[in-house]
Amino acid sequence: MHSVQFTAQSSSDGIVERDFAVGAIPGVLRSPQAGSRRAPLVLMGHGGGTHKKWPGMVGRAHRLVTAGGFHVAVIDAPGHGERPRTPTDEREVAALRRAQEAGEPVGPVVVRYNAHLAERAVPEWRTTLDALQRLPEIGAGGPVGYFGLNMATAIGVPLVATEPRITAAVFGLHWPDALTEAAGRVTVPVQYALQWDDEHIPRASGLALFDAFASPEKTLHANSGRHKGLPRFEADSAVRFFARHLGARV
Repeated sequence: MHSVQFTAQSSSDGIVERDFAVGAIPGVLRSPQAGSRRAPLVLMGHGGGTHKKWPGMVGRAHRLVTAGGFHVAVIDAPGHGERPRTPTDEREVAALRRAQEAGEPVGPVVVRYNAHLAERAVPEWRTTLDALQRLPEIGAGGPVGYFGLNMATAIGVPLVATEPRITAAVFGLHWPDALTEAAGRVTVPVQYALQWDDEHIPRASGLALFDAFASPEKTLHANSGRHKGLPRFEADSAVRFFARHLGARV
């Protein structure tokens, strides 16, 4: 059984940022300045080719902490950030680059590789959650949400489908191919983001994944624009969503 080992700490703008490791899994936990008080936890996954401290991740985490009062934990996915790549990682990244350079659809490569990453990452997230819930400021009985777009949706859907401690989730921007079965086992409230003019994910594919969730309460946020044009205000929408379902402030 691994525990959280904090390796660095800093604070600014009302946020305490603590780097940590759970065994070989590196992560970062951001908390309100009064970090010892109990608050809901949001697990946040990063996109493909990025890492736990990517600027977009930092911005979303700051909104969740400052506007919602949440603790926010992010870990590096396998083969990303501080994590070494396996031979499979190297092959899939090379295949993705070849498809991009040839102007071919990237979906088949991304779907296949992300499904492989999810098999490795879901147990790591559950181990990390075990360790985080032993911290007094989070606790074993506190509410937990999950926030992840792109690759983090590919990891998050099977995670939420199998992890009963997660009671609300924000997903978006992914193909349904490898996720439909797991989405059918997700029954917690879901908010899903879709880019109407996504050049990679056909509109019908995004709608199919949204439709596959078995959640009695699910909301589709469809915005005009291309794949990387998700409006920044969707981060504020996520704060309000988690505040409704996890019970923090806004």
